Amino acid sequence: MITEADQNYLKEIYNLELDHQQVTTSMLADRFGFSPATVTGMLKKLSHHGWVAYEPYQGVTLTDDGRKIALEVIRHHRLLETYLARALNIPWDRLHNEAEKLEHVLSDYLEARIDESLGYPTSDPHGSPIPSVDGAIPDGGRVRLANLAAGAEADVVEVYDRDPELLARLEELGLTPGVRIAVQAVEPLDGLLTLNVSGNPVVVGQTTASHVFVKQLDLHPAAS
Repeated sequence: MITEADQNYLKEIYNLELDHQQVTTSMLADRFGFSPATVTGMLKKLSHHGWVAYEPYQGVTLTDDGRKIALEVIRHHRLLETYLARALNIPWDRLHNEAEKLEHVLSDYLEARIDESLGYPTSDPHGSPIPSVDGAIPDGGRVRLANLAAGAEADVVEVYDRDPELLARLEELGLTPGVRIAVQAVEPLDGLLTLNVSGNPVVVGQTTASHVFVKQLDLHPAAS
């Protein structure tokens, strides 16, 4: 029987795989605040169940079965965030923590009813894509705001949802999903970005910009 801890590990491995070619024990230890030995023990258990491929000192990857479980939990989480925001008007900087408490106990029946009542949303309030029932999830071609050069224009599509203080600050700056931004300048030494956000000048550092994901616009489309 799969446990809540098992699900949390599989979900974190999935999230880390989005940005890293190899997920290591130390990465997971940092995420969970556990010792490497504790993480290693859990990875051996997950490997025994066939949910991950793990070799000591070689990192860990999800198997197809492990990825299916991870995406199911992520689907629960993002549907819950969307429901809490729309139905209960929960502030977006509290949504992640509240959904974390409920994602493991959501039944398939209630998941389906929530999905239907929301009109089958494809993304949550932070812009993260909601996996379909069969585990499909779109690859939107997102890039980090921190990687844009001066002169670039982009639409904000997703923001990192785990830091309430960061979310409150992003909301204050207007850097929310659906907003169009233009990079006016990038400071060459420390990477500070000067942005135009809905007509307002905004300056953000690399740490903040690395937690905002955008879809860059093609300013020079090919002639037909």
